[in-house]
Amino acid sequence: MKVLIQLTIFSLLMVMAAPAWSAQVLHALSCQQDDAVSDEKVEAISAEWLKAVQTIKGGENLRLRLQFPVAAKVGEVDVVVIMVAPSFAEWGEFMDNYPGSAAEAVDEKYAGDLDCGNGTLWESVEIK
Repeated sequence: MKVLIQLTIFSLLMVMAAPAWSAQVLHALSCQQDDAVSDEKVEAISAEWLKAVQTIKGGENLRLRLQFPVAAKVGEVDVVVIMVAPSFAEWGEFMDNYPGSAAEAVDEKYAGDLDCGNGTLWESVEIK
């Protein structure tokens, strides 16, 4: 009986502590912009895309950052787009609902302006 009570208490503590351990998901896309496209236009395209993303189930809490290199050896990369999801569950739901979405339409609309072919997925844990 004592073991059962200890396991129950431990399980309850784990359930309550899980949100503190959850990690954000970062999707980093290395992009090239057309020579005629300014950084300001990249920002406008990104804002339009994010607005469309937030209408997708799972994308409501997605955040977006643009990283423009200042002093870096990045080859043909003009901008790195960082998408931040609060959890893998939300990221997965967003990705499942992306095909045929308004955000995919924005991708297609600006395909000639911004090419973001290479991406990596990262787990992000904040250290306090």
